[in-house]
Amino acid sequence: MSYEIIEQFNADQIQDLRELYKLSWWGNDREIPDIKIMLDNSDINLGICEKQSQKLVGFTRVLTDYIYRATLWDVMVAPNYQKQGLGSQLMNEILHHSKLKNVEVFILICLPDMIPYYEKFGFTNHDGKYQFMTCDGTVSY
Repeated sequence: MSYEIIEQFNADQIQDLRELYKLSWWGNDREIPDIKIMLDNSDINLGICEKQSQKLVGFTRVLTDYIYRATLWDVMVAPNYQKQGLGSQLMNEILHHSKLKNVEVFILICLPDMIPYYEKFGFTNHDGKYQFMTCDGTVSY
């Protein structure tokens, strides 16, 4: 089967993306209207589709300033398409994307069991420089 990388998503592919999110523990409650807002406001969105059917089988996105930092989010490949190198293809497309060529540091968040996978692309959690922090947005001042 052959695949292609896309940066624009039609209605069917947005539905496919919703189905990918349903499979994740962190995005299984995402709905189409919110996914459209997310796509419109992410700096780079990449999907991987079956060439013939145009079915979306993988996805990732980036938030960036294009010079200092780029944060990768939502790296996903549908279970039936894993172990075929599609996730690696998405990662390589992002890390070598022409719009990101000047970025100093790429950042991502992953579960501990995914660390060895991302280390293959040069990511590390051993530099001691960064600490992951969150805020749920309900803080009042």
